[in-house]
Amino acid sequence: MRTKQELSAAIRRHRRAALVINARSRRGRRLYEQARSRLLAASFDLLGTYPVDRPGELERSLAAAVDLGPDLLVAGGGDGTLSAAARLLAHADMALGLLPLGTTNNFARTVGVPIDLDGAVDVLTHGKVIDVDLGLAGDMPFANHVGIGLSADIMRHTPHRLKRATGRLAYPATALALLSRHRPMRATVRAAGQEYEFVTHQLFVANGGFQAGRPITADADADDRLLVAYPVGGPTRRGLLRETARNAVTGHRRTLGDDPFLAVGELWVETDRPARVEVDGELCGRTPIRIGLDANALRVMAAADSPDR
Repeated sequence: MRTKQELSAAIRRHRRAALVINARSRRGRRLYEQARSRLLAASFDLLGTYPVDRPGELERSLAAAVDLGPDLLVAGGGDGTLSAAARLLAHADMALGLLPLGTTNNFARTVGVPIDLDGAVDVLTHGKVIDVDLGLAGDMPFANHVGIGLSADIMRHTPHRLKRATGRLAYPATALALLSRHRPMRATVRAAGQEYEFVTHQLFVANGGFQAGRPITADADADDRLLVAYPVGGPTRRGLLRETARNAVTGHRRTLGDDPFLAVGELWVETDRPARVEVDGELCGRTPIRIGLDANALRVMAAADSPDR
């Protein structure tokens, strides 16, 4: 396994990369050719390019790209696409390059990769390799978050066409449609020898620093050896809406020491009835569930001045 510095040098020197873009993501279909052209213009040697436009092809395309042996696997799409790539590259001697083409782009925001295509390609061209933590939902690695409750129900019901047409507005629109009949859950969180109980419609456990495209807190990131568990509101629908708005507006001013955040390295979640779980926007079973950390598991291409613990 090369050091991060050695891998950075290899990427700068040889530009050996493979490109996988989820063309079903909101901007993926439109930007695939632009991304490919910009990478070629930046002197990348693209060993393979994979525009994915059919369900079920993403994992196969990512695996095929890895088999080509590039130093850099460039993945374009939303958080689900980038999380799938991160799972494949955990503890690999290869860096993940991010082209954030999705709806909320939480992982790219956490790592500090620009959301615009030119800025993201500039990071791939002039950046450096850092390593970040991955979360573990059961045995499933994840890059950004686990959502339990309403968010998982939203993922199950949000039409793909609506996401492509309206972007991040698709989720609150679907949430409002579901909320009138959604029941709160009683969630028990066990961590660090203590037990916490929440009655809420929604519980998040974040590895990264962003949720729904907004900062969770000013001091949460994907390289701090911490998961951040927090409910969104209490048992009432009004409380859920109020806390969702508060989190969106004040996240950048809050810290991990504020209520209701619980910052730990591992936790166990049970609910009074089995609740759906989504992992980076993909449905992943039901509670109960153990959520942990895999420290420094993933190598990512980030800006040259990015901090790296």
